[in-house]
Amino acid sequence: MDRKNIFLILVFLFLDGLLHCMALTQYYDFVLQETNFTRLCSTKSMLTVNGSFPGPTIKARKGDTVFVNVHNQGNYGVTIHWHGVNQPRNPWSDGPENVTQCPIRPGTNFTYEVILSTEEGTLWWHAHSDWTRVSVHGAIVILPAAGKSYPFPKPYVEQTIVLGSWYKQDVPEMLTNVLKGVIPNVSDAYTINSQPGDLYNCSNDSTYRLKVKFGKTYLLRIINAVMNEENFFGIANHTLTVVGHDGAYIKPITTDYILITPGQTMDVLFTANQNLSHYYMAASPFFDSVVAFDNSTTTAIVQYDGKYTPPSTPFFPNLPFYNDINAAQNFTNRVKSLATDAYPANVPKNITTQLYITVALNRILCPNNSCLSPTGDGPLDNKQSSSLNNVSFATPQVSILDAYYRGLSNVFLGDFPNQPPNFFNFTGDVSDVSIFTASGTKARLINYGEAVEIVFQGTNLQVAETHPLHLHGYSFFVVGTGSGNFNNETDPSSYNLVDPPELNTVNVPRNGWTAVRFFANNPGVWFVHCHLERHATWGMDTLLIVRNGQSDDQKIRPPPANMPSCS
Repeated sequence: MDRKNIFLILVFLFLDGLLHCMALTQYYDFVLQETNFTRLCSTKSMLTVNGSFPGPTIKARKGDTVFVNVHNQGNYGVTIHWHGVNQPRNPWSDGPENVTQCPIRPGTNFTYEVILSTEEGTLWWHAHSDWTRVSVHGAIVILPAAGKSYPFPKPYVEQTIVLGSWYKQDVPEMLTNVLKGVIPNVSDAYTINSQPGDLYNCSNDSTYRLKVKFGKTYLLRIINAVMNEENFFGIANHTLTVVGHDGAYIKPITTDYILITPGQTMDVLFTANQNLSHYYMAASPFFDSVVAFDNSTTTAIVQYDGKYTPPSTPFFPNLPFYNDINAAQNFTNRVKSLATDAYPANVPKNITTQLYITVALNRILCPNNSCLSPTGDGPLDNKQSSSLNNVSFATPQVSILDAYYRGLSNVFLGDFPNQPPNFFNFTGDVSDVSIFTASGTKARLINYGEAVEIVFQGTNLQVAETHPLHLHGYSFFVVGTGSGNFNNETDPSSYNLVDPPELNTVNVPRNGWTAVRFFANNPGVWFVHCHLERHATWGMDTLLIVRNGQSDDQKIRPPPANMPSCS
């Protein structure tokens, strides 16, 4: 090989390495403002970002840093959470209200620093103040790092699909009564990219349409922003191939439908290989409990390009029945990490910290008969509540992160129990078990570098339900799940420690358990909560505080100078 060729090869390798190391800084402006929208034959005003619903998409590459300046021109304080973004050493920009920051007050602004590290694929952002995420949310699209490509053939077109909830009622007004004990209304519709679809009143003309070309493959970046129900999703006569989940690649799954819980995201390929026509994509609920829920179906239309006579009614997908537990579990159990050299699954093997956390629906006492009945009458001396390890989370009026960082007392206690305070047959007959809980602002402190296992245990108190639990600041490996009570002697033998899915939101099955593992390598105050909004409001939340490590790169960064005031 002559010198010229050697020189060209060296130049190529240098430029290739330089390209791989390039991480960009991007800037966005979000303006929170009230905007009128008309759905289901009526018009209402609701909080949005930049006047759009869903809000704007953030598009970046793996390793980029994104600064988002949020200007609050609305009527009440709001925070924004970057769901699934680990924010290494930077809990100050994580977003949950009065956990890592106080709200951005009307007439003020705050700039979030969103640090992308290991995430790749689809994530999302949403408001994290009360129920404002119902209309304040949008996609985060994280492309491979410069010079890298997808671990699957490049699609012809990528399209974000956001599943949402629509309420005719003013949601902040509804929440006021919910906090007093009234059971929240179910949504009036589900939406696909903000549109309910053909099956709802006054909706045919605005149904979302995805135009496709025969023979082309499309990547759908699906986000479940629904408030209180999990969802099945499919496209009539088309096979789906799931290739990503919660900002990480997975072994491809070929399927006719997916199950996606609130908080989760999926990257799904499909090829337009059917006869030229119109086909519904649809989302319907998965709900395996006895409480009220929105049992309706939202639709959009996959519309082929070309000359043909469209059908009077598009073909409809064959989605599972709303309480088909087997269909839900069959899909979930197929999800595996890619687990290759390029995308390894670094699963903790030798666990040093274990938590066993019960998930329950409870009642809680109200002082001086200060609550309303579930139907809005009153007064009443107790109301609906929920808990983790029988602690119903009480949100303070100041930032817990700030209190922890500055060493302030009387804001939270570091004694969240590492196991249930009372053991009983969690998923059996609980008729002799008290349904009452107590509130508290408690955290579990974990040393930096610990190998952590958490087993979430469903319970049969009041009403057994599934629970999509989300951990801020981390992705975790879902190493096991099962029905009934977790057995710490026999169940770990069934764990998948080779290629378990790496998620940030996991579904704990009704009257069952789920085990997750992760390395505690991100110092900070991190929220853990159910992503069914009514459960989170009732107190199904807690805190993990990961202490600083020894070196500077293992410690929480100093707070930015412009953190919102808590006064």
